[in-house]
Amino acid sequence: MTAPRPATIAHAVDHEIVIKRSRFIAHVAPVSSAEEADAVIAAVRRRAWDARHNCSAQVTGPWGERARSSDDGEPSGTAGVPMLEVIKRRELTDLVAVVTRYFGGVKLGAGGLVRAYSSAVSEALDHAALVDRRLLSGVEMACAHAEAGRFENLLRDWVRGRDAVLDAPAYGSRVVFTLWVSPEDVSQLTAELAAASAGAVRAEPTGVERVLAVPRG
Repeated sequence: MTAPRPATIAHAVDHEIVIKRSRFIAHVAPVSSAEEADAVIAAVRRRAWDARHNCSAQVTGPWGERARSSDDGEPSGTAGVPMLEVIKRRELTDLVAVVTRYFGGVKLGAGGLVRAYSSAVSEALDHAALVDRRLLSGVEMACAHAEAGRFENLLRDWVRGRDAVLDAPAYGSRVVFTLWVSPEDVSQLTAELAAASAGAVRAEPTGVERVLAVPRG
């Protein structure tokens, strides 16, 4: 198996908790860059323009090497950093969390704010579907149009349950399938395609590697 990397989430999740009449609405979303994370934060702020605070935390990069947070007016260290710590403890990356607070009239104190913001993010992530991230190698195979359906079904069955991703086929004079597979699985894929085609179809490594999301299970 390839070395494990921080996971991410499959889709955005919204989750609300209420503490002493204050509403804490968490929005967690997968992103591909810090710039995309900033765009998500800006969109939430536009949508929740009437909220007292829109605090945020983001972790990006293949190994989670870039991290930023904002308390957005809450006392320093009571919102953004606790949110960030939740993401880090769960070993996630390419993820942004925004917690919108509508003040309920009762002050929570520093400890109460830390618990509220971290709980909002933690509970939102409890509802998220996780996807693992793997360094995968590109492999291409081409076949005649008449055989495309058969090989697409074969490849879909092959990637299921493996650390592998099948791209949409590209149609030209022949149909080209691109797969992203663990390096140790390339030889097995090559052998199975050769067996299924009596040696007529070959899987050719592209020499390109990518870190891609692979659904768990």
